This record gives sequence, C-alpha cells and structure tokens, in this order.
Amino acid sequence: MVYAKITGWGKCIPPASISNDEISTIVDTNDEWINTRTGIRSRRVSHVSTAELATVASQHALACAGLEGKDIDLVLLATCTPSTMVANTASLVQKNIGAVGAAACDTNAACSGFLYALQNATAQIQAGMIKRAVVVAAERMIWYVNWAKRDSAVLFGDGAGAVVLEASDEPTGLLGTKTGCDSTDRSILHIPNYGTDMDRCAGTGPSALSFEGREIFKRAVKGMSDACDDVLSQAQLSLNDIDVLIPHQANLRIIQAIQNRLEIADDKVMVNIDKYGNTSAATIAIALCEAVENGMIKPHANIMSAAFGAGLTWAASYLKWGERTTPITKSDARLPDCNKTGLELVAPAVAASKAQ
Repeated sequence: MVYAKITGWGKCIPPASISNDEISTIVDTNDEWINTRTGIRSRRVSHVSTAELATVASQHALACAGLEGKDIDLVLLATCTPSTMVANTASLVQKNIGAVGAAACDTNAACSGFLYALQNATAQIQAGMIKRAVVVAAERMIWYVNWAKRDSAVLFGDGAGAVVLEASDEPTGLLGTKTGCDSTDRSILHIPNYGTDMDRCAGTGPSALSFEGREIFKRAVKGMSDACDDVLSQAQLSLNDIDVLIPHQANLRIIQAIQNRLEIADDKVMVNIDKYGNTSAATIAIALCEAVENGMIKPHANIMSAAFGAGLTWAASYLKWGERTTPITKSDARLPDCNKTGLELVAPAVAASKAQ
C-alpha cells in the first residue's frame, strides 16, 4: 500500500492588517458587532498577487521537507481568487519554485478547496502516477469584498498555506476522506457577475458577493458534521480517537456548533479565525501549519478537518501525522516589504464600492 505522507508545511501571512476598530471607519459596524457574531478581531490584506502568496508558502513547505522545486511532480493550487485564469496560477507558482516540468493545476472548490486538492494529490500518489506534490491553498478574498455590504465585508482575509506530500509505505497522511456538493442551494453563497457570464462591457471586476448567513450556517454545520461522521466510519475511528480538529475558519459560531455536535473538547480544536478572518481555501492549510508550530499536533496525531464552501461544496478528511513535527530546514522566503497600512490598501476599492 502506498501512502501520501505530509513531510513539509509552510504558510504565508501578509503583513498588513485591518482590525475591527479600523474596519468600523469604513463600514457601518463596530468591534462588538463583528466579534460576537463571527469571532473575528482582525484580518490580513495582501499587497501582492495570489501567486506570490502561494509561492512563499510553497517555498517554506519545501524547505521544511528538505526538498527543492526540482523534486516535485505536481503543483496543485486550491483557490477561488486566481492571479490569472489563463494561464492557470499554479503554472506561475511552479515556475517560481523551480518545479521544472511538474504538472500544474488550479482547483476551485471555494472554502473546501484545500481538502479537495489534498484528496486529488493523494490519489495520484497512491495510484503511482507521481511521487511528490506541493498542495497549496492561497486566497486574496479582500479583492472580492464589496465594502458597501456590511454582512460580508467584515468576514474575509488573505493568506496562504501549503504542504508537501511524498509517497511512503508508512500509513500516514490522508487516510479517510469524503467530498461532495449540494448544488441545489448554490445561490446562497456566490459571486453572480464574474466569469464569462458577466457582461464584458459592465466592468472589470465583481460588484456583489451574495451571502445568506443564516442559511449558510445551517447547511455548514450539518454538512461538515455529517461528513466527519462518514470519514470516522471509513477509518473505523471513534471521536475519542481524534487528537485535533481543524475546521474551516468561517465563523466561530459554526466552529463551536460543530465542536458541540462532535463532542470534542476545547483544547483539541484549532481556532485562529480571530487573527485572519475567513481566508477561504487557505484557512485549513494555515491552521494546520500553526497547529504544528504551536505544539498542538504531536507525532502520530489523529487529525480531523472539515470545510464547507460556495457551490455548496463540503469536505471532511482524516489525517494521520508522521513522526516529525519540526522542519528539516527553513526558508528565508518572504513577501516584499509593504509600505501601506491595510486601510490604505483597500481605500480604492472602498471608494469604488460606495460610488456604485
């Protein structure tokens, strides 16, 4: 049996941020309103492209694994905010990390994207098609924000996380997974005027993000919880066997509802939504990295992850961690300096949203 072991992990967090107090200067809201409803206190704003975020995260993951780009057979990028649609953004990441000749592909399952991509790359390794892959999730969600819409404007942030997978005979990595999509209600979370359905003469970017919070909440809790139950059954595990739960960081209330439904203790649940907001596909990838860094993930840990996103896609995964929880080497890769504050970076978009 061939397994896809996680041997490297890395993240990229943009330096500029916007706190709740700062966002209240451009949106009709306040810290208490945002924090009590979402658990978010701040979010990061990228001054660079999605490809650059993905590149830095991938470089850190490669160094952690003790590998170079030339060792990689596949670069799989999970994103709903690609730098370019054609050519795909993964091809630029492949070029940037020196993965010469490696397959490169973008995948879009919105907030479920990282788990979808992890399943895809793992299957290719298990089938013997490839030996090593970089799976990276990167998002610039702030680019989509309509600052005239309070309910969605406060939710999102930018960032990236990545893992390296390597073929192994050790039973680690993704050992159980379930993905799916409930497309009957896809209209409750979508951007209706972007892509080839948009009027080419109407503008160059999205002007609306449709977001029905209550309906999303109900479907997210049920979809993610049911998927977790399915994966536990696949893996023949009980909830007591789970050491760490890493849920999609969309809303603290959703995380707590899933935690309560699965009866998992507070100290087993990874939460960082307060620092970053909802970074869509990147949330689980970033949280996974931070869970290793802060000692929450220990050797041979059993990890459960679940996500729910536009589409309405959903996914759950059971990961078995290996022995190593420290990097083999470290990369000095970093984003270029940013000479603007978070508010300064979004100022043009704020003006455009309010002018519509």
